[in-house]
Amino acid sequence: MTSPDVFALSIHADYRCRHSGACCSTHWDVPVELPVYRTLQDAVAEGRLRPHDAARHLDPFVVEPDLPDSAAAIFERTDAGECVFLDRGTKLCIVHRDMGEAALPATCRHFPRLALRDERGTFITLSHYCPTAASMLFRDDCVLAIVSGPRAFPPADYEGLVVTGADLPPLLSPTMLMDLAGYSAWEFHMVERCADVATSPESVLATLVRDAQLLRQWKPGGITLVDAVRDLPARLERRRAVDTLDGSFALYEQVMRAVPDDMRPQPDESGLDRAFADLVTPVWSTFDVPLNRYLAGKAFASWTAYQGRGVMSIVRGLEAALAVVRIESARQCRDATQALDAELLRGAFRSADFILNHLAVGEDLAEAWSAAES
Repeated sequence: MTSPDVFALSIHADYRCRHSGACCSTHWDVPVELPVYRTLQDAVAEGRLRPHDAARHLDPFVVEPDLPDSAAAIFERTDAGECVFLDRGTKLCIVHRDMGEAALPATCRHFPRLALRDERGTFITLSHYCPTAASMLFRDDCVLAIVSGPRAFPPADYEGLVVTGADLPPLLSPTMLMDLAGYSAWEFHMVERCADVATSPESVLATLVRDAQLLRQWKPGGITLVDAVRDLPARLERRRAVDTLDGSFALYEQVMRAVPDDMRPQPDESGLDRAFADLVTPVWSTFDVPLNRYLAGKAFASWTAYQGRGVMSIVRGLEAALAVVRIESARQCRDATQALDAELLRGAFRSADFILNHLAVGEDLAEAWSAAES
């Protein structure tokens, strides 16, 4: 039986929507489940619910044969990509405002939460495509840690990856399973490495690569896997920040291959090398804390733990995430013609998570990252 306990990162634990409107204006198909559709359709027919003034000429629901699974309809969008129920002035969701959270489709209720549920409990990280979530990477009022019972995420049936007792636990390597206590220790260890405020993200990743390689040598019959994680070296593998995008482009292209053809953005790499060298690298090290917290957001509640083939797959996913942030940082700086600052880095985090969480297929990413197990 799945534990009712909920866990989150401390920096996410008090999340609340700040009404940026980003999730409601991104050309997304939002599936509406049949009971929700009937409730909203009745409310529209009775005049209790109305689209925004600029969208009154549109039928608020799209009903067609090839809708996503379990969807009776999707919300209509304006030409600008906005949901017809987004109030342009206040950036409030009209459905939420007028009918309450319970009237929302599941996608709207759960965004930007990314949940993993197994026998240990429910683990929730956030998509930093949400501007509020991206801003939380920069907060200076709490130490990065895993916390239980986060105020923002009470026990509930969160949408996400559900792992039952009939499923296998995460793999240590392609030929060795972990136990859940051992995996919890490894997850805690990854986040703890990211919590060191005096460490560069490149050093964090190099250290986790070494730690994963050492941990893969564990065999049953001696110390427990929990103890093997505890006995990993305390010292860090120090690495300097990279000064070119050469290695990042290879990982970025691997990520983009996991994006379906009809969703893949057009290539846009002109001038990125120069922008990275001139506008990103001189100040990159001043953002170690938010960059490491971004990595923690990928290490925690990781679907790759169950979809990949070992701990090296998880770490390769972290390397890929940082590579995408480097490239998106260069793109932000190139387009703004200015050096990287907190606002531009927030934009890079948002763009990176849009690709990693909302465009790419998670199973395909895990398969690609599993090549690191060879």
